[in-house]
Amino acid sequence: MTTAKVLIPNKSWLLEQEGTKLGTLNKEKKVFSFIRQGRRIEIGSIKDVKEKLGVEFSDTPGPTKVVKKNNHTVYDFPCSSKPYNPLYNVQQRLPIYAKSTKSKSQYCAGYYVIQFRKGWVKSFCPKLITLERYPFKGPFKTEAEMRSVLNTVSKQP
Repeated sequence: MTTAKVLIPNKSWLLEQEGTKLGTLNKEKKVFSFIRQGRRIEIGSIKDVKEKLGVEFSDTPGPTKVVKKNNHTVYDFPCSSKPYNPLYNVQQRLPIYAKSTKSKSQYCAGYYVIQFRKGWVKSFCPKLITLERYPFKGPFKTEAEMRSVLNTVSKQP
């Protein structure tokens, strides 16, 4: 028995037979197209799909991309993991934290633009020692702010 799992409701399905992926079924303007190993077969209606392919439609969605929400912050700057021993370096204006209670490495929360030999590079939560060794711009609270600064500094000679 071939089953169709919903990828996009009323538009796209993943066809499987006993756990093995057969291909995808896409609803287009007036027809359905079945794509398997680069080959495309057009089928007129949902009734024809059920008859020709022997498909049984299920309401359970197929694989979905899991998006992790980042809820960790240090002084309103996002960080990649749970912060331990957070502090704000007033002289350098950097939100600093450790990734564990016993960690000797310190990280800087937020988005940064760092100038290495090859040019300006974007970075999220770099190590403090990296920022001490290389010129940088930041911290920024959002990736969009960081990208706009990266665009302006990368255009400079």
